[in-house]
Amino acid sequence: MKITWLGHAAFRLDSAKASILIDPFLTDNPGFAGLDLKDMTKGVTHILLTHGHGDHVGDTVQLAGETGATVLANADLAAWLGTKGVDKLEMGNTGGTVNFEGFSVTFTNALHSSAQITEDGVSHALGNANGLMMHFEDEASVLHMGDTDIFSDMKLINELHQPDVGIVPIGDRFTMGGAVAALACQRFFDFKTAIPCHYGSFPIIDQTPEKFVAGMDGTRTRVATPQAGSAIEV
Repeated sequence: MKITWLGHAAFRLDSAKASILIDPFLTDNPGFAGLDLKDMTKGVTHILLTHGHGDHVGDTVQLAGETGATVLANADLAAWLGTKGVDKLEMGNTGGTVNFEGFSVTFTNALHSSAQITEDGVSHALGNANGLMMHFEDEASVLHMGDTDIFSDMKLINELHQPDVGIVPIGDRFTMGGAVAALACQRFFDFKTAIPCHYGSFPIIDQTPEKFVAGMDGTRTRVATPQAGSAIEV
């Protein structure tokens, strides 16, 4: 499996039977600057969303139309996307699992919010924020934590799913910071590979993964910090 960071919390996962975008905030994403949108999204079969904030929903509506990809989101967010013209939708909610050809996705807990403010200034709640636990046939299992703080039930997520790869928000301000994220990985998970994200994209969040890398020093987890647009193999 190849995992490509696209800046902020956006990733592309290429497995044997699917090419998946997670939280495809690409346009106006400083971390995506200089990358080619059509090249980075070519052949995408699925779009998975952790929650409804604009820096995660991003280009979902446009990309769903251009690629024909199936979009998976929590029920409230999926219903809202349907009003925006997305027609290939799958929905679920916390604790539920949705099966696709070659992989499944389970909605896990995350401590965060989920809403969008429309042009009239009204804030619309778009369900709970989630993490996304992905199991693949004969390939590494991947947990994208979404935007979250540390919480003790992360231990149950690990017990239930035993993820090989963790995609971990570390930028502080809107998520846990790097030191706390490292504590979460050490205390509650046993990742073979951890990939930090949600940093460096806006001035008010941490600009580097240094705190997380330092916090993970000496553990058996491989910490991967790829440049945006570069793929790692897991």
